[in-house]
Amino acid sequence: MKYILKCFFSLFLVLCSLTTLAQKAAIKDSTAVKKDSVKPKTERYGLRVGVDMYKFTRSLYDKNYKGLELVGDFKFTRRHYLAAEIGNENITVADDQLNFTTNGTYLKVGFDYNSYENWLGMNNMIYVGMRYGVSAFNQTLNSYSIYYANNYFPKPIIESGEKFDGLSAQWLEVVAGVKAELFSNLYLGFSLRMNHLVTNKTPENFDNLYIPGFNRTYEGKFGAGFNYSISYFLPLYKKTLKNKSKEVTPKK
Repeated sequence: MKYILKCFFSLFLVLCSLTTLAQKAAIKDSTAVKKDSVKPKTERYGLRVGVDMYKFTRSLYDKNYKGLELVGDFKFTRRHYLAAEIGNENITVADDQLNFTTNGTYLKVGFDYNSYENWLGMNNMIYVGMRYGVSAFNQTLNSYSIYYANNYFPKPIIESGEKFDGLSAQWLEVVAGVKAELFSNLYLGFSLRMNHLVTNKTPENFDNLYIPGFNRTYEGKFGAGFNYSISYFLPLYKKTLKNKSKEVTPKK
């Protein structure tokens, strides 16, 4: 787990470096423009859509997991974005005493605030935000073993197959992350998430040990997660920026 966190922290630093390099490149290009060819400054607004690559790639190598998450954000001011994620997860968890399968869909909606000062025409982000998540799912208890204090004898495995339908959960999510433009309108992103359960409809004689979109619930009402995404920005319209500089009147 420590190795994984180190890898993601390194990725976070790389993305921050990319945004800085892209900013410097844009500044360098802008200085090459002739002073007598000044045009009204405009900024692009639009929709960015993509996919969570972690869930996509995990589905390829983990036989006990199938999942897909689509991500998107809409820029409506220079620093504020509406954001959403929608996805599906099917996961089988094999613990020491339980083997269960969870399958369901989820939706998360909220906003992001971009603290990064972009050069004109760029949409890189170093942001914080919030989401409200809802999930509808079912669970199947595949097998379990009865706990014995005496470990001299092997624990008997009891096959079950009992299914619990109509389960649901809602939670609040705090998000922090970065998005950096790799190529024209193509972005690489990474985010960390901290979750807190608001409601949790559990079955009788069992518990929701995994909630799609929320992750494991072994820590009570708190959870954590991350994603890294590839997304594409679709510019829909432009706004002309107001020139706040004061006009200088020539001396007589």
